Amino acid sequence: MTIFEQQLAISKKKGAAYWVLLDPDKMPLDKIPDFVKQAESAEVDGFLIGGSLILSSDFDKFVAELKRYNHSIPIILFPGSVHQITPHADAMLFLSLISGREAQHLIGSQVLAAPLVYRTGLEAIATAYMLLDSGRTTSAHFMSGTMPIPRDKPDIVVAHALAAQYLGFKLIYLEGGSGSDLTIPDHVILAVAKTCQLPIIVGGGIKTPKVAAEKVRAGASFIVTGNVIERSGGPDLMSEMARAIHSGK
Repeated sequence: MTIFEQQLAISKKKGAAYWVLLDPDKMPLDKIPDFVKQAESAEVDGFLIGGSLILSSDFDKFVAELKRYNHSIPIILFPGSVHQITPHADAMLFLSLISGREAQHLIGSQVLAAPLVYRTGLEAIATAYMLLDSGRTTSAHFMSGTMPIPRDKPDIVVAHALAAQYLGFKLIYLEGGSGSDLTIPDHVILAVAKTCQLPIIVGGGIKTPKVAAEKVRAGASFIVTGNVIERSGGPDLMSEMARAIHSGK
């Protein structure tokens, strides 16, 4: 069974799957063992690894250390650039920023990354990535140089989602960007879920278990939290998030 198939089965069984996004710049290597234990205890379903910029850490070493102490949670790359590819992961989201019109993020970076992915043997999960307005300029917005989709235009989001489905993508990722002030609106998630057959990942600005559960009820199959876990550092919040997400539907 592939990582994608495994995660899809978890999502269907539990109602939704819970992924924690880790930025190597924000987690020292010596914190990894305890964090992994906390995540396993909290029943986190997957780790996403990546960041808009990797300045202070060795990306490859970080993922290798995470793999060393992690015995049950799949490690899925969420690369911000072609430099964030390593064979120590289990799979990667092979992203195309379909909400933008800048060729580099639609296909250019993907062509550069493809031979690296081939050589590492990583499972590549074709993912249609959409940035929505989140109330402020996030790192993802700035670094991609693209305009986010207005949050009050579900018809535009749905049209992009349908295009992704017809082009053969496996997942849709709706995000406001790391540190978003606002989450993806529930009515937007619902509109996509009603129209498109692809599983939906939702991330950005999800700070409480209640909000996470609302996204699941709206139609999300995967919920991603990042900054709120990094800042709180608490295993209790991860456990509460997991319970809310797994019982959200």
